[in-house]
Amino acid sequence: MRLVIDTNIFISALLRDSKVRELIVNSPLPLIFPEAVLYELRKHEGELLEKSGLAKEDYEKIISALLTYAEIVPTEALKAYREEALRIVERIDIDDAIFFAAALANLPAIIWSEDKKLKKQDKVIVLNTAEIIQLFGRLDAKT
Repeated sequence: MRLVIDTNIFISALLRDSKVRELIVNSPLPLIFPEAVLYELRKHEGELLEKSGLAKEDYEKIISALLTYAEIVPTEALKAYREEALRIVERIDIDDAIFFAAALANLPAIIWSEDKKLKKQDKVIVLNTAEIIQLFGRLDAKT
């Protein structure tokens, strides 16, 4: 089982030393992060720097550190899953197709997102942070 991290989860971990960051660092599951999202982070860097209150150097160190815990999936590797992902999210939000493509390319996989509307499909499991905490608790209990 793999865990696909959506953009807002990653941003949450980036902006604050929080439970989300702790979960990423200590995940018992391999983490997946679509390469295309890195371009979004760069595009919104100024806004994220302002929100975080971090110096650019510290901001970049945190991004690099967080990314060491995830496998960055190249966009090219997701092309074969693009059409199916678009069908899944066509009535939800096509901007989220990248996360579904990443999940489909890495089955069995779960998408970690706070976006409730992503659960309005039955092809890929989507869990929020509270549900991830419960899942990790069950996984830890098994070891």
